[in-house]
Amino acid sequence: MGKGSNVQKAQAARERNQKKLGKSPEERKEAAAKAAADAQAFMCTICRQTFMVNVKKELLAAHATAKHPTSTAAQCFTALVGWDPNAPEPAAVAAVKPKKKKKEEVSLDSLLDAGLSIGKKKKK
Repeated sequence: MGKGSNVQKAQAARERNQKKLGKSPEERKEAAAKAAADAQAFMCTICRQTFMVNVKKELLAAHATAKHPTSTAAQCFTALVGWDPNAPEPAAVAAVKPKKKKKEEVSLDSLLDAGLSIGKKKKK
């Protein structure tokens, strides 16, 4: 017996070749543009140093005080305008889940004493 028709083999070969090719030139161009934009998300207006998009504001403020002591943090980064380093971080609002009530366990002895059976027996 064979291991499949020629149609199946040709389709599998097409899929393997498609995986080898990878991304199309348009997809590569879009990915490169997105990576470049993310890499330069924050830029110091004085020294033009760039920071990644996931940098914390504390690090930006530390850069401003360490590298540019004569200017303010808001002058270095537009993202720090109105930001107070001494203000507490807003607490993340956690979803409050209702607590499950525990079921009261009824002892089987009290049921048996009352004349109740544990359950119906299955018929065969």
